Amino acid sequence: MKINKYMVSPSVPKELEPLLEITKNFWWCWNQKAVNLLRSIDIDNYDKKDHNPIRVLGESSQECFYNMIHDDAAMMNLAEVYDEFKTYMKQETWYASLDDSQKVENEKIAYFSFEYGLHESLPNYSGGLGILSGDHLKSASDLGLPFVAVGLLYRKGYFKQYLNADGWQQEFDIENDFFNLALEKVLDSNGETMKVDVDLPGRKVYAQIWKANIGRIQLYYLDANIEENSVEDRDITAQLYGGDLETRIQQEILLGIGGIKALKKLGIKPTIHHMNEGHSAFLSLERIRQLMVDDKLDRNSAREVVYSSNVFTTHTPVPAGNDVFPIEMIKKYFADYVKQIDMTMDEFLKLGRINPDDEKEDFCMTVLALNLSAENNGVSKLHGHVSRGM
Repeated sequence: MKINKYMVSPSVPKELEPLLEITKNFWWCWNQKAVNLLRSIDIDNYDKKDHNPIRVLGESSQECFYNMIHDDAAMMNLAEVYDEFKTYMKQETWYASLDDSQKVENEKIAYFSFEYGLHESLPNYSGGLGILSGDHLKSASDLGLPFVAVGLLYRKGYFKQYLNADGWQQEFDIENDFFNLALEKVLDSNGETMKVDVDLPGRKVYAQIWKANIGRIQLYYLDANIEENSVEDRDITAQLYGGDLETRIQQEILLGIGGIKALKKLGIKPTIHHMNEGHSAFLSLERIRQLMVDDKLDRNSAREVVYSSNVFTTHTPVPAGNDVFPIEMIKKYFADYVKQIDMTMDEFLKLGRINPDDEKEDFCMTVLALNLSAENNGVSKLHGHVSRGM
């Protein structure tokens, strides 16, 4: 039996159609005029729907729209916010105003992070790392930096917390409805959903690509919850920091290696790659592989290119916050891959060890990122001091 799929869109009166454009770009969430406007559509519904204007437009009554259309002040606010949004998207930015001598020709910065805290309506973050990632994108948009971002789209995001009647902290999961968020699937030239694949032991895992607009910046998400994958592999992007160590390495392979493949498929050629924490450090391997295949560079030349154009930021100043994988697990997942970049397994393992010659030391993603990045930084002077000590 064939199952037909349908996409249902909110029925918004023509006079209010600018709302559809505004709500599909997270610019609104750091513009207070826009927040007030969207909240005024249906105040009760706005608070009940996690302040998600996409859901508000889809679930508010036609009476709310009618009242807004016949409210001169509301329509004036809509016109002002829409004009401000259009102006923001078109106006000259700080980066655009720089002298050509201060820019790199065709520069593009690819920013990779495990989580992005853009707004509570898209709970794909858990704390400081995600909030900082989200703020980086908003600031990059304001400055007009040539940024593109890559992350994973988690079906359950991160758990929410509450206090029960006895005062004990409790957690519960929520299921993200991607079709009722400010997200859109990326389509290929044939109008089909764009997908990438990564190799895991004995199989391929596929991920579809979604896009979120953050002002002038595009954030591309990878989502493994598709029918091409087994039930187990669909859960790779089930939850941020969920699952076990196997889940974590699979997520990091998808983010790092799959993320680089996604940029290539999108036709984006970054000059700089910024790893926000070590979760995405496997991207360096895929960059080396592509340079060897596409540009016919030898291993050492490819590694030098990657090293000189990688930036790494470390965040967590405690050992437990830096991902470490057992040697046998690394061998399991990369036995075939290291051959593609002309390395022996021993050479590869040394890249993830503080003491390269200690064969008993496990493989650390932070060390891998440090070894393959020319520029490394922390998030404060004190943090840098502590991290160097580690």
